[in-house]
Amino acid sequence: MTSDRPDPRPYPSPDTRASDAERERVAERLREAVAEGRLDMEEFDERLEAAFKARTHGELAPLVRDLPAPGTTTDVALAPGTSLGARGETGVGGVGGVSGAGGAGGAGEVSKWQDRIGREPATSKAAFALWGGFRRRGTWTVARRFTTAVLMGGGEIDLREARFEDRDVVIRCFTIMGGVHITVPPDMDVEVRGFGLMGGFGESGEGTPSPGAPRVIISGFALMGGVGVERKVRESEKRRLKEERRRQKLEKKTDRKELD
Repeated sequence: MTSDRPDPRPYPSPDTRASDAERERVAERLREAVAEGRLDMEEFDERLEAAFKARTHGELAPLVRDLPAPGTTTDVALAPGTSLGARGETGVGGVGGVSGAGGAGGAGEVSKWQDRIGREPATSKAAFALWGGFRRRGTWTVARRFTTAVLMGGGEIDLREARFEDRDVVIRCFTIMGGVHITVPPDMDVEVRGFGLMGGFGESGEGTPSPGAPRVIISGFALMGGVGVERKVRESEKRRLKEERRRQKLEKKTDRKELD
């Protein structure tokens, strides 16, 4: 018995012309790879230049064929015969992880730092942005020494759901005509020591370090740019507080009805 359905659409051939979005997607994969230590700067420069000069899928695919998806060690980023559009996203918020750590069972328990410190090796030790950007967020493990460098670009580091290789962490940020935004939970112990020239390091929000929280020192240099540290409640904690307010409102309504 034969089917009248048309055959599935084949993957683009190597001769298919590449779009600007596809070139940028490959460039972002290369930035992730150099930040994770999979490529040295010489390899990164060569591949990045080739990516922006590429005209077809056949020229783009070899540039990332030997790289896993960002933050993972198993899923191939762009396997042979795979479309450039078949991008594997894992983990939370676009950042991959070996396991689904930080799930619903304990992400909202602010005080349990011991489950997030010293349990796993670092998944990222550095991040770089050259006329572009980088992002580290969701469930990822911060190295004892984490370095960022930004030139005419921007970076985002979110530590609210992160794990830590050690209790004492130093994040060094170097920016030239760019910026890095760092989001931390209110109960984390954070110290900002950076220096700026026609730029600076800033801190906003209030909070009190909780017992056992990691100590994060943010240092570095900003030239005509800035590094901003913002204390912000976790998304899971926001949801918990919202549910708590809703419960209190329902209890008040119930009490009023009983009085009537």
